[in-house]
Amino acid sequence: MRIRSRLDRAFMGAFPVPFDDNSKFVFFSDVHRGDDSLADEFARNRHIYYHALNYYYQGDFTYVEVGDGDELWENAHFQRIYNSHSVIFDLLKKYHASGRLYMLYGNHNMQMKDEHFVKAQMHTGFDDYLETENDLFPGIHVHEALVLKHRETDQEIFVVHGHQGDLWNDQLWRLSYVMIRFLWRFFHIMGFHYASSPARNREKRHRLEKHFRKWNLTTGISIICGHTHRPKFPSLGAPAYFNCGCCIHPRGIFCLEIVYGKICLVSWRMHSKRDGTLYIKRNVVKGPEPIISFCSNTSYYNFND
Repeated sequence: MRIRSRLDRAFMGAFPVPFDDNSKFVFFSDVHRGDDSLADEFARNRHIYYHALNYYYQGDFTYVEVGDGDELWENAHFQRIYNSHSVIFDLLKKYHASGRLYMLYGNHNMQMKDEHFVKAQMHTGFDDYLETENDLFPGIHVHEALVLKHRETDQEIFVVHGHQGDLWNDQLWRLSYVMIRFLWRFFHIMGFHYASSPARNREKRHRLEKHFRKWNLTTGISIICGHTHRPKFPSLGAPAYFNCGCCIHPRGIFCLEIVYGKICLVSWRMHSKRDGTLYIKRNVVKGPEPIISFCSNTSYYNFND
């Protein structure tokens, strides 16, 4: 029940975000931006990610990062990540400047729950080339969770990373951080992976997904998560648990889109034409389905009365 209670607590403290059938959101999770070293799994997909990010920026989408955007377990300093992927952050700055950026923290960037850390590390960024301190995300607040609430139907969508209640990645995250930072990082370079991660442990991943589905069935509220790295899009009538997938898959990246009242699961991958020219292709994996199709009459507040 600890996972349930942790999710309940995150929901109660979630930041409210109103939306309607004219809104456009894209949800990415587990980007794991690193320092461009051999341990940086994001580096192989950064061009795909940048192309997708620019597509959504030009399309007037609001970008929601559902936790683990930056790999702060293997990298002690956010500044190193910023310098390694400055072009990516320049585009994220544009989202923030236009009021279209929401960031959540996950287990691998849990430091961002500390407002002092966010202010010191993320409000400005130091340009190593120009040797100047510039605005990055001035005034940004990194949240644990969001609740999207439809202006007309009052339908709610709970957005949270999904590590809540996962012992090694929640309550004991500091111990996991030390293990990753000073031990597993070097094994990672040699090809080993962190054994307690749900992305690498099928049994643990299925157990977490079962809790997410159960939370939806209990509350009647759709839930969007990351953490497991496995993209999920429920069939109509099934528990309304969605997962963004991740951006470090060897074959590309996944995300969820909400556009004009409909939701879909999308992949971005590298493809080639007959003449050998490479291009990046957006592919709708599942959906789109009307958001209202996943709405339940169950009231979370009534359930707890």
